[in-house]
Amino acid sequence: MKSWWRKAPEAANDDRLAIEAGGAERALRRLEWTVIRRLDGLLQGDYRTLMRGTGLDLADLREYQHHDDVRHIDWNVTARLQTPHVRVFTEDREMAAWFVLDLSRSVDFGSGLKAKREISAGFVGVLARLLTRHGNRVGALVYGRDLEAVIPPRTGRRHVLHLLHAMEKRAHQAEAAPAQKGMTRLADLLTSAAALMPRRSTVFVVSDFLSEPGWERPLGQLVQRHEVIAVRLFDPLELELPDLGLVPLRDAETGEQLWVDTHDAGFRKRFARLAAERETTLRESLARAGVDALELSTNDDLVEAIVRFADLRKRRVRGVAAGGGKAVVAA
Repeated sequence: MKSWWRKAPEAANDDRLAIEAGGAERALRRLEWTVIRRLDGLLQGDYRTLMRGTGLDLADLREYQHHDDVRHIDWNVTARLQTPHVRVFTEDREMAAWFVLDLSRSVDFGSGLKAKREISAGFVGVLARLLTRHGNRVGALVYGRDLEAVIPPRTGRRHVLHLLHAMEKRAHQAEAAPAQKGMTRLADLLTSAAALMPRRSTVFVVSDFLSEPGWERPLGQLVQRHEVIAVRLFDPLELELPDLGLVPLRDAETGEQLWVDTHDAGFRKRFARLAAERETTLRESLARAGVDALELSTNDDLVEAIVRFADLRKRRVRGVAAGGGKAVVAA
């Protein structure tokens, strides 16, 4: 485990880092001018709907109410008083956020101007910069063919550059590497995440969720300790095929290729049906795990998607406070 950890550069190495991560510097500067400034105005500083503190400081005990999280029940007090009681915590303003990054070959796909990998980098850059500007720490797990890097949580703009540079480096490695055998094993990534995050954090699982089955259980285990948000990347062409005639389709994970006749209306209909079934299964899996979901399309406006998600999170919190259960929201 320890060999995976990569320390962020110290202050003395800031200039070297800026040179190495020239592409990351340009990307972050562009995001700061085009995205973060707009979010500052639209969210008006209210980022607590996206991320919540660790809540580790015990403040009080009170009787259980319908909307309370059962994980906060104090069983010793409950047994002694014969009435369910929950622990009330003071939320820690300083929090750690982790980005669990699926950068396998399938995220290289994009039918328009941007691929899923670029959308992922944009999202990570924006959220990491917003958090570090407010004194919070961010870290990341980078997955390609397997878990390739663990970047411990730190704060500061230079650390965000380090994180983006790690993503950029992985993209270059993916271009040079031969096609992998088998599909992404998202379950391995989530299992590693649970082992490497000892303290309660906000966790963003950024993936297209095109993976071997079996990731639902480790995701549920991750939710037991952390506040987990699934950031699901997708391209519209993965949901519905247009009539383009005879075209080659290549499996981004394995490199296998076959020719299909998209002029065949029956084939397009079957493709759309299977895609819809996959969508339904994915959303049901996230719902069972109790995970909020932010859906990011390759043709989405990142600002609008994040603001829409923040609004849905606010409504979910109000719904829970009014007596409802935990809900999954999709933006």
